[in-house]
Amino acid sequence: MSSDSGACDALDRLFEQSPPTLGPTEVAERLGVSNKSVYTWLREGLIPGYKVGSTWFIIRDELKDTLRRGANVPRDTGPVVVINSERHEGD
Repeated sequence: MSSDSGACDALDRLFEQSPPTLGPTEVAERLGVSNKSVYTWLREGLIPGYKVGSTWFIIRDELKDTLRRGANVPRDTGPVVVINSERHEGD
């Protein structure tokens, strides 16, 4: 079993009562974030979704796969900040 099996189990439990297709409001409620955040993530392509007219649809299993791939993975864009809390003599 892989080391991330706990995260997979948690995602499965989080979405176990969800239908195969979700709307942004349902996703926001499941993840505990605002609708605005979900719409931003959809527009920016951070989570998968399909727009028909003005309505967004999210496939539950595609969202779960995306969340699994993004779990504690550093992004390769933006500045890298290294914080070193160790102080050495003479610093």
